[in-house]
Amino acid sequence: MGALLLAGCMTADDSLSTAPAGDTAILAEHGLDGLDVRELVETLDAMPLSKRTETVTTSITAQTLTLTDQHGRTAEVPMPSDEIYVSAAPYQSQTHDCYYHSPTGCLGELRNADVAITVTDTATGEVIVDEDTRTLDNGFVGIWLPRGTETSISITHDGRTATSALSTVGDDAQTCLTAMRLV
Repeated sequence: MGALLLAGCMTADDSLSTAPAGDTAILAEHGLDGLDVRELVETLDAMPLSKRTETVTTSITAQTLTLTDQHGRTAEVPMPSDEIYVSAAPYQSQTHDCYYHSPTGCLGELRNADVAITVTDTATGEVIVDEDTRTLDNGFVGIWLPRGTETSISITHDGRTATSALSTVGDDAQTCLTAMRLV
């Protein structure tokens, strides 16, 4: 599995728990050791489809990033206590059901497409995310959101928009949005 290293700015206050549980050799074998959970998630989600392998499966819940290899070994890395990673795949004609995102398994329709994304706190009206970006090679756009928030997410592509409610409340919060049809 080839891994892409995504650089990101972090402050000293952004330190994350990186104490994986289980068989951490999986991380080393795939060039992922030494990355904090944010880097792991972003690296796995940004992996080009041509670099995906069936030797490792992944899953992101509100609580953990889990990697499992073909031998049944599993490594779990705790997610940050104050944030949740959510991947959204807007679509025009085809999608799949998903609740917990799998960076190495999920595939959205709009790969490498320009999109505008806005996430708004529905209680306060505060805009949490407002950016123009591109979907990843897997057709998803990933965002880090504060925990414990009820939001509205809108994604626009080529003049068409999809809007959905999104909750980051609770340990079982959804991390994969695939029901966002562009109209």
